[in-house]
Amino acid sequence: MLTFGKFNTMTATRRTGNGMYLTDKEKSREVLLPNKYVPGDLEPGGKIRAFVFNDSEDRPTATTVVPKVQLHEFAVLQVRQVTKVGAFLDWGLEKDLLVPFKEQPGRMLEGHWYMIYLYLDEETTRLSASGRYQKFLENEAIAVQEGEEVNVLIDDESNLGVNVIINNRYRGLIYENELFKKVRRGDRLKGYIKTVREDGKIDVRLERQGFGRVKTGAPLLLEKLEENGGFLPLTDKSSPDAIATLLEMSKKTFKKTAGTLYKQRLIRLESDGIYLAKKNGPAS
Repeated sequence: MLTFGKFNTMTATRRTGNGMYLTDKEKSREVLLPNKYVPGDLEPGGKIRAFVFNDSEDRPTATTVVPKVQLHEFAVLQVRQVTKVGAFLDWGLEKDLLVPFKEQPGRMLEGHWYMIYLYLDEETTRLSASGRYQKFLENEAIAVQEGEEVNVLIDDESNLGVNVIINNRYRGLIYENELFKKVRRGDRLKGYIKTVREDGKIDVRLERQGFGRVKTGAPLLLEKLEENGGFLPLTDKSSPDAIATLLEMSKKTFKKTAGTLYKQRLIRLESDGIYLAKKNGPAS
């Protein structure tokens, strides 16, 4: 059965002047893959993965273009135009994505960016977006655990830090004092669950906890040293802000990472900063 708003693996059935028709495994319906998306080696009987949606004339259509958001996902998109039926968003496909007025958190404005959720409208069977995205977040039966690596979508700022969406399911928070890199709404990053509270609230970090932080930080520190000619003006007395600016990590992680690399004789720690062991610097 075809799933609208997702990539489907389909079989080519017949070629026409407009493109190649595709069908699902059950052969329940056909969708057109327009000529411009048909690979040169695709023949009837061949298989292809394509995204399925309704075109501007409401006909089931396939494309090989990857949209900026898929069914049951969140994303930050820009309003391309506003009409009498709602706001239309640029989601990377030729047909813009509609946000009906009833799904707008306030009147959306052309050129502005908004967090949205992509859903299938059961009344019209069309893909639509909702700017009232919070109602689609789950707050019960939390299925993530402390220390687990997760996908994080940066949302809006709060008094405590930055709100995030975890695995396209849950709302979380990165505390301001644990944010060591610049982020903006819509960024997609890897994160790590810090705490799952009894009330369902989730705290997230962008750094691994424990020794995992060193495993992640060591390659980054060595890479930054290579990029800067084998030297970084950082010591254990450097400010947390200076370390975060250069390495996007906390001072605690920096000190543990530098200590580990020093023991491995990959770096030298001098009074003016860190040197790659193979680079020349002040005499020890």
